[in-house]
Amino acid sequence: MVNKKSFIMKLPPLNTLRFFEATARHQSINRAADELCMTQSAVSRQISQLEASLRLQLFERRNRALFLTQEGMRLHEACQEIFQILEGTIKNLSVADITSPLVISCEPTIMMRWLIPRLPDFKAQYPDIQLHLFAAGGPINFKQNHVDVAIRRDDFTWESSLYAELIGEEIMGPVCTSSVWQQCQNGKNDVHLLHTRTRPDAWSRWKSGSTVDITASQDSWFEHFYIMLEAVTAGMGMAVSSVYMADRDVLSGNVVAPYGFVPDKSSYYLLSPFPLHSDRRRDIFLCWLREQFAVTKNQMVTEKTHCT
Repeated sequence: MVNKKSFIMKLPPLNTLRFFEATARHQSINRAADELCMTQSAVSRQISQLEASLRLQLFERRNRALFLTQEGMRLHEACQEIFQILEGTIKNLSVADITSPLVISCEPTIMMRWLIPRLPDFKAQYPDIQLHLFAAGGPINFKQNHVDVAIRRDDFTWESSLYAELIGEEIMGPVCTSSVWQQCQNGKNDVHLLHTRTRPDAWSRWKSGSTVDITASQDSWFEHFYIMLEAVTAGMGMAVSSVYMADRDVLSGNVVAPYGFVPDKSSYYLLSPFPLHSDRRRDIFLCWLREQFAVTKNQMVTEKTHCT
């Protein structure tokens, strides 16, 4: 009975066969070296090692020209067939990979208020990539939750084995309706402040980067960020919001950002259990996220976001 493992181990390294195939196809070590971006001596050394390991002469050298021997011809035909099969298989795998849905875990508020409204743009640019969304925040078990990538803010420590790519910095600022802001004009240091338990330090973080002194006349707490933002649009008071969660309301005039937005020293990342650049879907989604974050940031910087 043939031991398949021992048989496979006796095969020459695939990289050595690549050197041989290129040299055989060009019948020139010089041209093979140019194609492979290697030195002539490196290619020649690989060919010599291959001949030594096979105990065969694969080339004849006559008048400074290179010719395949009968054994070399047979090996070259086999290499061409093998590389064609590998190339076709890899192409098929790539097609299957890009047509399977990319499952994304994302914090609920930024998913609802920022990501979903922009998905038509992604679909228009990349119609072949399907996105499936999964609302969640904090630590994630990719395998258990069947998730490919996760959008997270660095407000917790994730596993060191994960691959993390920066999307953009977090930018925060107080927001409220125009009517609330007008009411504050007579006593802007005495404001009804809204808070969320998911970001209990939002006001303190914003105040640490601002020269404005705001004192609360009353405080109201909400369990989730998106509920707090609904309270803002209902005119219940003023809250500190991420620019990515309030941009549409500010640009449409539903709310105002009287003090503008400032970085809060945290950032958003795209997390993955595998290198993001090894998967075309992940890589495309990462680039698109970065572009969209930059667009939002630039819009809010150039637009008038406050009232006077």
